[in-house]
Amino acid sequence: MKIGIISDTHGRLSGKVLELFSGVEAIFHAGDIGSPKVIDALEELAPVYAVRGNMDYGPLATRFPRKEFVELDDLFFHIIHEPHLLDIDPAAAGIDCVIFGHTHEPYCKEKDGVLFINPGSASLPRYGQSPSVACCTIDGKIITPKIYPL
Repeated sequence: MKIGIISDTHGRLSGKVLELFSGVEAIFHAGDIGSPKVIDALEELAPVYAVRGNMDYGPLATRFPRKEFVELDDLFFHIIHEPHLLDIDPAAAGIDCVIFGHTHEPYCKEKDGVLFINPGSASLPRYGQSPSVACCTIDGKIITPKIYPL
């Protein structure tokens, strides 16, 4: 199984994202969506699981929760926007992977058996970095992430 992971689109979605996510079976958006059109375009590729970010107002704020729990292929994912708002112990809760955004910096690390992934910002990177997204392949209980500069 392959999953696309995106965050901090702020209303912008490049064609390169759509190419990279072609063939994924699910897409996680970790907030600061910016426009319903972003979700509409992603939903044409695969089911989208999204949370609202601190910059999502109006309809986006009412449509999407602050956190989402998703089970795929017997793995448990927790999606949030702001990492400092993580209010559970993911390892104790049986979470396999925490997806987050907000910092606009790509990040992939394992801690206490839990994989933490921030795909970076797909539209407004910081600190001279390129816009980026991530994809994960799942093989059994193994999640293999990769960050893709756009």
